[in-house]
Amino acid sequence: MSARYEKVKSELRRHPRTWLVTGVAGFIGSNLLESLLVLGQRVVGLDNFATGSRRNLDEVRGEVGRLAWSRFHFIEGDVRHARTCNESCTDVDIVLHQAALGSVPRSINDPVGTHQSNVDGFVNMLVAAKDAGVGRFVYASSSSVYGDHPDLPKQEDRIGQPLSPYALTKAVGEQYAAMFSRTYGLHSVGLRYFNVFGPRQSPAGPYAAVLPRWASSLLRGQSCTINGDGETSRDFCYVANAVQANLLAGTTREPSALDQVYNIACGRRTSLKTLYRLLRTRLAGLDPTIASMAATYAPFRKGDVRHSRANISKARRLLGFKPTHSVADGLDEALSWYVELARDASRAKEGVA
Repeated sequence: MSARYEKVKSELRRHPRTWLVTGVAGFIGSNLLESLLVLGQRVVGLDNFATGSRRNLDEVRGEVGRLAWSRFHFIEGDVRHARTCNESCTDVDIVLHQAALGSVPRSINDPVGTHQSNVDGFVNMLVAAKDAGVGRFVYASSSSVYGDHPDLPKQEDRIGQPLSPYALTKAVGEQYAAMFSRTYGLHSVGLRYFNVFGPRQSPAGPYAAVLPRWASSLLRGQSCTINGDGETSRDFCYVANAVQANLLAGTTREPSALDQVYNIACGRRTSLKTLYRLLRTRLAGLDPTIASMAATYAPFRKGDVRHSRANISKARRLLGFKPTHSVADGLDEALSWYVELARDASRAKEGVA
């Protein structure tokens, strides 16, 4: 555990602040909400439920209890609307901007919608934070900004050409944040997430993330699909590591750590074949028939990079970031959530039938 992270959590318990989490009903946003409420913080949440879910908020409420939940104020709204952004930033100390339309395939199918949410919405939030006098603006960027740059591991100062509209919107967001710092003095920190996974990540829909989708399929006895030959690799990062990065970025007092972008990952590559085996082995402990289930293979997806691994030395040095969970640790911790979600889906289907 990062000594700096432990110190930050201790200080937050003694001195609560008011945080805004956009995309609060989403996967990462709801995990941030839970952690902040457990630490005694006041949280304003903004979401339009385009990709987030009320179920995620209900889960957080059940986890933290009534007293902690009373410190949460929810605004149902869209970052594409400037007035909503202005309202959400009122009396806020720190913004954690997670709201976005994710997914490379979605952006290829809907570049206009992706731009409106990820660029127009991003600028709306920057302006609202500036006008409200917010002290810190932490935002979700993405490893997709590295595009076609071939180097491994990925280092923050070397990026390539974007391979999708989604990647381009994230690169544009980084530039806007840097410009707002230079022009208006709004200090920001960008977090380039590398394939974050964990509880509350949706397994549904055409743009579902790979791990919850595979877990859902295996638990239903259905074959999983791997795009490509299975040797494609990613730096998978458990959501607790992303939460840590946000809290460190939101509270750092080091001037040199501000107005920077950081890789947030574990610094290791895992191939899709290996990831599938790791997940299947864990689920087979619950249902032995899963052990023999083989994956099927589909063509490579347009816009995907072949390999990705992060150099996280900058985040270690300037933020004090130290991942607490490896891929295997994260799978162990998320397993019960995957199982419970599959059981709920099965019960719902039986109820309809």
